[in-house]
Amino acid sequence: MYAADFRQRARLALRTRWAPAVLTALVASLLGAELFPLDLQIQLDPTQIQQLLLNPTLVPIFQGMVAWSLTLAIIGFFLGGVTHLGYCRFQLNLLDQKPAQLSDLFSQFHRFGAGFCLNLLTGLFIFLWSLLLFVPGLIAAYRYAMAPYILAEDPGCTASEALARSTEMMRGYKARLFCLDLSFFGWRLLGILTLGIGNLWVSPYSTLSTAAFYRWRCQENPAFAPPAQETP
Repeated sequence: MYAADFRQRARLALRTRWAPAVLTALVASLLGAELFPLDLQIQLDPTQIQQLLLNPTLVPIFQGMVAWSLTLAIIGFFLGGVTHLGYCRFQLNLLDQKPAQLSDLFSQFHRFGAGFCLNLLTGLFIFLWSLLLFVPGLIAAYRYAMAPYILAEDPGCTASEALARSTEMMRGYKARLFCLDLSFFGWRLLGILTLGIGNLWVSPYSTLSTAAFYRWRCQENPAFAPPAQETP
């Protein structure tokens, strides 16, 4: 399968579920899952900061911007990992034609430690590889791309095990996932031209295509398939 096939699977899953997919992606992003850029974090250059501070009437606005950015950063640091697991669960339910709803975002909160550790370790490893050069960091990002899906589907898996299994799953397939992401370049450019509004639809489409890639790898190699869930 190639990029067009994964995108087609995503479109089929989203055909009648665009509204909940967009809403869930937006809430996940607000909770720190970092799914797409919505300009939710305020970035000011030194000149803008100086202008704000010199104008007493604008100081409260500047303080509000700083408080908003700090709040999002704190939320993202603590809740980003476990929220990402919940969002992966939502995507896989949507892809597998199972009930998928906003509450899926909170379905993994009992695994807060695992989600936090995965987020922390992934960021740390990518940062360390990036110290060598940009390309090693990019390769590391694709090496660990499947870890959140693995962790979301396997309750007995730890963060380090998910990273190791993702490494095996992506061996020889990182370029293919990169090509899938690259195929959304035009859509993401359109999102930028619409001041980020277009990304509300592009993000669920692209992330669900990545979920389709993960599901394909599990179907292609049974060794990567999640353990069967016991029925009560």
